[in-house]
Amino acid sequence: MQTINKIGNSFWYMTPVSETDRPILGMVVGKEKTLIIDAGNSEAHVKLFLKMLEEYNIARPDFVVLTHWHLDHIFGLSSLTEAVSISSKATMKEMEKLIPLSWTDEALDERVKEGTEIEFRASCIKKEFGANRDIHITLPTVVFENELEIDLGGVSCLLKLVGGDHASDSVVIYIKEEELLFLGDCIYPDIFTSKRNYTTKGTRELAAFLEQFDAETYILSHWKPISKDEFNQEMQLLKAVAYYTEKCNGNADQIKWEYAREINRELNEEELETIEYFVNGYV
Repeated sequence: MQTINKIGNSFWYMTPVSETDRPILGMVVGKEKTLIIDAGNSEAHVKLFLKMLEEYNIARPDFVVLTHWHLDHIFGLSSLTEAVSISSKATMKEMEKLIPLSWTDEALDERVKEGTEIEFRASCIKKEFGANRDIHITLPTVVFENELEIDLGGVSCLLKLVGGDHASDSVVIYIKEEELLFLGDCIYPDIFTSKRNYTTKGTRELAAFLEQFDAETYILSHWKPISKDEFNQEMQLLKAVAYYTEKCNGNADQIKWEYAREINRELNEEELETIEYFVNGYV
C-alpha cells in the first residue's frame, strides 16, 4: 500500500511500488506555487498522489518537472493539464520518439523480441494498465538546456541536467531550503542493454555533478529517502569500483580482490552486483 510522507516544511512524497514499477512522486509546496516531481507511470498513479495530497489541503500543482524520459516517470503527464510541464530538451527529444508507438500486448512483445524494449518494462505496463491501454504521450510545454531555477515562494527548486548511465537526460531537483536532492534514477545502471551496466566515465562525471550539492536528504525514485552518510556510501562504492575496473582492465576476479583488500572484508551482494555491472560496461 502506498503512503504519503512529509520531509521538512515543504516536501511531500508518495512511496514507490515495485510490482508495477511506480516510482516515488514528490511535491514541493511553496507559499505561492506548488511543483510536482515526475508524472508517474500512469494517470491512475499521479491521480492517487494528488488525491492523497488533497487530504492535507495541498493545492494541485502549478508545475510538473520530469526527471527523465523513461515511461514510469512520464505516462501520467496527460492528466496534469492544468500544470506547466517542464523537462530538459533532451528529455523532450526522447519523448517525441514514443508518440508513434502502440502499447498493445502484441506491440510490446514485438519490441521486446526485436530488442527495442525490455521485458521488465513491458511486464510492468501490462500490470499497471491491465487491458485498458489508453496511453497518450504528452510532451512538456517548457524545456531547458542545462539548468533552471523555479521560485515557489519561500522555497526554490533548482533543476540540473546531470546525465548518467541510467539515462543521459537525467535531471536532479535541488530544494535548497530543505537541503534535499531528488535524484530520480540517475545513480542506477543502464538497464536498456542486454546486460545491465555502469561505465567508468559516466560514473565519474555524474559523481562530480552530484557532489556539488549541499544536501542532507537524497531521494532515490525506486527506493526511499536516504541520509547524506548513506548517499556518500553509495557514491564511494561506485567511484571505488569504477577506479578498480579501470586499474584491472575489467577483470572481475581482480577487481573483487582489490576492493575486498581495500575494505578489509568479504564483499556483500550489492558490491558484487556493482562489480558485475561495471565489468559489463567496461570497453
